[in-house]
Amino acid sequence: MDTIEKQLHIASQYLAAAGISFLPKKEDDSHTNLGFNPEEAILETHSLSDANDKLILNYKNFSLEWRSDAVSKVIDLDGATHKGLVEWISSNSREFINKEYSYKFHYELPYSIDDDFIFKLSDVEDLSEMMHLRILAQFILERIDIHYNLNTSIRIWPHHFDTGIYSLIPDSHITVGLGLAIPDSLCENHYLYITGYKGGQAIDPSGLESLTIGDWKSNGFKGAILDARGIVEADGVKFFKEVISQLQAV
Repeated sequence: MDTIEKQLHIASQYLAAAGISFLPKKEDDSHTNLGFNPEEAILETHSLSDANDKLILNYKNFSLEWRSDAVSKVIDLDGATHKGLVEWISSNSREFINKEYSYKFHYELPYSIDDDFIFKLSDVEDLSEMMHLRILAQFILERIDIHYNLNTSIRIWPHHFDTGIYSLIPDSHITVGLGLAIPDSLCENHYLYITGYKGGQAIDPSGLESLTIGDWKSNGFKGAILDARGIVEADGVKFFKEVISQLQAV
């Protein structure tokens, strides 16, 4: 059985494909990225029309939604097939924005699914945990955005499924990329990450002081990570501030 995290990652690709299908292409791929609304616990595309049509992934209900100023349609993911979901989105796109939906990508995905792939909500607690991690990450990054006056967007990039910010620190010589990443070779659990860039190059943290929370990494990934298990908002904010403080001194 595929994990809830993997199924949510797969489900987010329907939203990314909507951005690819309906929005003007941007060189940085930002037409594919997604916003997260922590009050509703939903992932949502950019607006797809003048009527504010959006395709939405609802964490609370484990569903896809087509929503606009005038309409709201929902399809449950639990028990749905890939083929059925593509047909549902295609029908809505033709009816509401008069455009053809295509489930095609210009990037490699870490998995493959066929028409008969079935979504299955096997563990409600796991779904709740994934939802609260996204909410936590959003709140932490909002605090960082305000503290450093970044005035930047917090977005989820569907390829790697990370919640992230990429921004110059005002009155500074460094740019940072930071956010929440899903488990990978760096950490077996979800984790906060941050990399600093100076002159277009990632800053090697090898000679920096040890962190009071989190760990520096310099082999391949250059930056710092913090295992997200059991952390609270204040932990994440402290981690990012401490790392940024050291990076600014480089």
